[in-house]
Amino acid sequence: MLPGTSPNATVLDSATRDRTRVLLLFSLSGRLRPRETGLGALVDRYDYGRFASHLMTSQDVLPVPVLDERIAPRRLRLPHGDHGLGLASLRILVVATPRGDATLVVDCAFAGETTAGDLAAWLATTCFDRERVELDDRPLLQTLTEQLGRPLALGQNVHQLVFPGGRLQRELLSADDARKAILLNEIVYRGRMPWNPATPYDASLAPHLRNHGLTLSALGRGVSVQAGWAPHVENGLMLVAVGMVSALAVLQRTRLAAFAMMKANEQALTDSPTEIRSLISRLSAGVNELQLDLAFGVEAYVDSLLIPEMVMEAFQSSQRDALGIRDSLENSARMVERLTSVISARSAALDAELAERDERRDRTVSGLVAAATLIALPPTLLLAFFGVNGTNVDEHRSILDLRSYGTAYALAWLPFVVLVVIGYVLLRRISTRSGSLLPTSDDAVPLPPPRPPSGSPRP
Repeated sequence: MLPGTSPNATVLDSATRDRTRVLLLFSLSGRLRPRETGLGALVDRYDYGRFASHLMTSQDVLPVPVLDERIAPRRLRLPHGDHGLGLASLRILVVATPRGDATLVVDCAFAGETTAGDLAAWLATTCFDRERVELDDRPLLQTLTEQLGRPLALGQNVHQLVFPGGRLQRELLSADDARKAILLNEIVYRGRMPWNPATPYDASLAPHLRNHGLTLSALGRGVSVQAGWAPHVENGLMLVAVGMVSALAVLQRTRLAAFAMMKANEQALTDSPTEIRSLISRLSAGVNELQLDLAFGVEAYVDSLLIPEMVMEAFQSSQRDALGIRDSLENSARMVERLTSVISARSAALDAELAERDERRDRTVSGLVAAATLIALPPTLLLAFFGVNGTNVDEHRSILDLRSYGTAYALAWLPFVVLVVIGYVLLRRISTRSGSLLPTSDDAVPLPPPRPPSGSPRP
């Protein structure tokens, strides 16, 4: 049980929290393949209560912790100060999916009471100035890079889960609609979108809100406010949010990779069949990786199969809609499919070109063989004639004496000359034959008129 929660949190899905808890989720660029670290599975690092059985079944699909450290809160420093909010606890995790997509999780709990304004400023700093957050007077990511031995960089995707505690939780659960809208709008939009109760309600600007009396859920694209939930529900919501942040990062990487492959295909300047086959092979391997990313890096985390519970399904559905993952997934899948079609068409064109080249080569070789045979046969017949020691062959005369052997030369060469002339004439007649290979519209066979439907009178 986390500090600041009531004893009944292990039994019920709702609970009272004394201290506000914030989970910062940052996508990390690049690949971080999970390895044996002795940390076990993610389900072993947090209390998931009644959801643990679902996670044990799906733990091979879940992100794996590659770093988990509890850190003294004073070691964390923000670029613009702590905005009057001191930390009571700090935990930093780096988790990676089986495909190597990494997410940084910063788990914070505040020591005193938190107001919506101070919390909004703290969230804005940790989001917009996240690269300047320090740990022991050094950039946070630099410290983590040294511990993991792998270069890390912050991605573009951030989600902040806020679990209000103390007076802020009581105010959110008991305030009237106008006051609640002001508080939620300030937190969800990190103080960047002032709320004016006198203006008409705008569904596109207001957070997606579910209020069940004992619990409250307000969702924006970058910030979620979840009040009144028990710790195991909070941890389950964190797991869902990690999957969503990771999936969104995979979609963005897939989109960029698809564009890069399209440019590589368009800008390839090569006429060598070997180089073209190498290009097609590289593009095909890249498309296979994109398809695996879409299947096991996105689709595996955007449905409710991991934790098939109503509480998780509602949050997952709302966050999926807020992030636009479903539409992005469909568009990216279509792009990959069309890229696959382009690669297949290029491969087919290459095969056709190679087949045509082989056919031209075979025709050339056949022609050379035929010509060689045609040239060799007459001399062979003449040599056979002069070698038989017949009465018509005089050993004292040269074989080039045409006056004596002209008839033999004529009989040897004339049939082949006639054959060449006849073949040439036939080829000319075939190549100059009038008419088209495709029938014209006038030569087309007329189609019969359509048959009337059964039961209708004939015209």
